Amino acid sequence: MSGDGVLLAVEDGVATLTLNRPDQGNALDLPMMRTFRAHAEALAERTDVRVVVLRGAGKMFCVGGDLGWMAAQEQRETALRALADELHAALLILRGLPAPVLAVAHSTAAGAGFSLVAGADLSYVASSARLTMAYTKVGLSPDGSSTWVLPRLIGQRRAAELMLLNPSLTAEEAAGLGLITRAVPDAELEDVVAQVVATLRDGSLAANAAVKRLLDASATSTFEDQVHREAAEIAALAAGPEGREGVGAFLERRKPDFRGAA
Repeated sequence: MSGDGVLLAVEDGVATLTLNRPDQGNALDLPMMRTFRAHAEALAERTDVRVVVLRGAGKMFCVGGDLGWMAAQEQRETALRALADELHAALLILRGLPAPVLAVAHSTAAGAGFSLVAGADLSYVASSARLTMAYTKVGLSPDGSSTWVLPRLIGQRRAAELMLLNPSLTAEEAAGLGLITRAVPDAELEDVVAQVVATLRDGSLAANAAVKRLLDASATSTFEDQVHREAAEIAALAAGPEGREGVGAFLERRKPDFRGAA
């Protein structure tokens, strides 16, 4: 399945979303974000997806919003609101999927590209890549959920510094701050990602979905409410097919077959 600016492929439980405007550095415009949202909606309807991988085609992961497209809009406020709304609708859907979302940045991630990397459940970035917010540098404010995600990852002071001063971070610096999961030597990136994808694909989708729900709830939950959620989730999983398979496999000293659990 393909569309303008974004490609979607699903194979053996792995969905790959590829930002596909390589000649523009995968800069985001409205048609591209409409396709992104449509693909996210399509993924939400499927039951065979166990992990989602977000990539960028060409030399860049994503340089952010397409400033040339923005400048060409006669009704700029309306156009930018539509672009942001489509992007955010897609991100809400992806965040609600049971499948973990893995961002793979092989090169520059700026603006909304930075937001996509930071907002994924897991993110692996090539050591040669650079990451920068860059919004205020062109007189704009951050989007792509970054003002929600970054303070929770690195604290409000650090987030403000990145958004107001726009430093260019190395992948190692981003990992050190906790903005990404790992910085990986360029030559090893694909091998590392393949191992992570295989682990997620063959793991317990139900347990992974519970992890996503619990972590999201923890951002605004009281201690008491959160431990009640934890109790409900683990009890439901223990009684479910994947929990039964996992516990049984452990006791029988074999590898669990979560994909075949029924």
